[in-house]
Amino acid sequence: MKRIFVDKSKVGPSVILIDNEDDFHHIKDVLKMRVGDPIVISDSDQWEYICEISGIFRDEAEALIIDKQKFAAEPKLRVTLFQGIPKQGKMDLTVQKAVELGVSEIVPVFMDRTVVVDRGNFWKRVVRFKSISEEASKQCGRGIIPEIRQAALFSEIIQRLKSFPVIIFPYENEETTTIKDCLRTLSMNSQAPERMAVIIGPEGGFSNKEADILKGIGAESVSLGKTILRTETAGIAALAMCMYELEL
Repeated sequence: MKRIFVDKSKVGPSVILIDNEDDFHHIKDVLKMRVGDPIVISDSDQWEYICEISGIFRDEAEALIIDKQKFAAEPKLRVTLFQGIPKQGKMDLTVQKAVELGVSEIVPVFMDRTVVVDRGNFWKRVVRFKSISEEASKQCGRGIIPEIRQAALFSEIIQRLKSFPVIIFPYENEETTTIKDCLRTLSMNSQAPERMAVIIGPEGGFSNKEADILKGIGAESVSLGKTILRTETAGIAALAMCMYELEL
């Protein structure tokens, strides 16, 4: 069933207004939906509504609310992925799959070994990432569209990282602690965290300085296994493992 997202201000007692230009165009001209057709609408906050199209006008549509329920597909665990920016189009894959796996937020990060240089137009790539996040959310039935933040320098994210109760960073030089060890310890805790941060290095991994800074703020260095994963794979793998152990 077609799913769209609206601001909760568009939700009335019995009818939801659909006035986003792209969504309206998709409903009217691409899907050619008609009055009476079913649609699922999320308020991007906590409710999703089973609706029927009740009116299609010149530049907006209305949907009659048939039923509503709390988000069924949103994980309780809120994971923010701080992703070292990879080159070329690799970030597209990371965003898409991370959204499918249940990430809450993604922050692209420029690190010591980041190959990509921001010449003042990286924000255009962030716009693309936001679009990928929205499409992936619709496809996989998410209740929210995970936020894609503007890119930040490594030095700029340290203070924010300190606010997370758990921070893990997969590190190729870690030889003793696996992500399994770390997550099993958390899952056995009677008060498992509701929020956590996962930080992934770019091509070439973390510099020694960056690894030392992360350890200094209490981040847990973990191994993802015997092989070294590509940066666009590592975040997806780590997120899947976190959701398996702490959410399912």
